[in-house]
Amino acid sequence: MWWNRQKKTSPTTPRSRKIARLDRIFSQYIRRRDCGFAYGFCISCGRVIHYNKCDAGHYINRRHMATRYDEMNVNAQCIQCNRFAEGNIQGYRQGLIEKVGEKNVEMLEIKRFNSCKITDAELDMLIDLFRKKLETLEKNQNFLKTCREVFSGADR
Repeated sequence: MWWNRQKKTSPTTPRSRKIARLDRIFSQYIRRRDCGFAYGFCISCGRVIHYNKCDAGHYINRRHMATRYDEMNVNAQCIQCNRFAEGNIQGYRQGLIEKVGEKNVEMLEIKRFNSCKITDAELDMLIDLFRKKLETLEKNQNFLKTCREVFSGADR
């Protein structure tokens, strides 16, 4: 029942706080990359999804650190597929093959077996990298949005 649910605890160690921060920024970047400021498509089922109503779904599970922050491994996914259909892996694989090709998907599947330990310094670098990528993406999308508004107003 709802009264028996435990509250989600916030990360307690500095390292877990960095990982949580990186996860949040990386998720925003992936969803913005795939959906822009409005709509995109679920990689698994092809459903139209809004930026605010989608997840950054992983093809290879997040516990594999070698692929956790790999941009090819993470794509916009509808909540239904990601949370309730256990990632809809068969649909995800088909969508990923269409997007990046079968060779890249196979390389990603092999990469998951690599041993990877991300240091605190690397976490800081990844946070800065994806924050900058997100800012650049948002600036470019704002520019395109402004251009559309200007040119659509010129036709009238």
